[in-house]
Amino acid sequence: MMYSAERLDLCEVTKMMFDRFITNAAGGNISVKVSDQHFIMTPTLMSQAKFCRLKPEEILVIDRDGHIIDGEGKVTREFNMHIAVFDTLPKAGAVIHAHPKESMVFASLGLPLPHLCESTRKLGEIVTLDFAPATSQQLADNVRKYMQTRVTDMPVATLLREHGILVIDTTLRKAYDMLERIEFNSYVNIQAKLFEAVGAYKPEQNELGLAYNLEE
Repeated sequence: MMYSAERLDLCEVTKMMFDRFITNAAGGNISVKVSDQHFIMTPTLMSQAKFCRLKPEEILVIDRDGHIIDGEGKVTREFNMHIAVFDTLPKAGAVIHAHPKESMVFASLGLPLPHLCESTRKLGEIVTLDFAPATSQQLADNVRKYMQTRVTDMPVATLLREHGILVIDTTLRKAYDMLERIEFNSYVNIQAKLFEAVGAYKPEQNELGLAYNLEE
């Protein structure tokens, strides 16, 4: 089987993402660049039909045009969004699209996602892209346009209005690590808003004069 180790690892990460409520049965997809010619990617309906319990042979090996080289299943219609990232960011090694429970609050409302946790600050501003229908060329174009502003950066993350999140890094494990960091940061933001509402927290008291580690 082509890229057997990489496909097995992708199965493990996909299951972890579902089990930890970082995506849901409504969708999500992951792609990894494994060579100059090939990508591996989760198949369509991986969440709805499989609950993210995938076998290595169900992970697709595809080329940049979305043609299946190996694997069982069909290519997700959101492949165009993934390839827009790979075409734009030379350092990109993995793209995760998910529907995280906490981060979906900010994506759905179009709210800014401040960094209250040190572990996400190296991302810089996490913006929410304008709404475009899921799987549409407009969504892929929105993603491509934003990635053109982040060509030299890694990792990169952006929220998709009313849809979910995209996280890009040089490897699959690094991208998943950042996805979890963002989700924890989203949870902290929501709880902080509750503390602020009852007068137990003032943002300006905690955000001045601090030196952050932007490497880890």
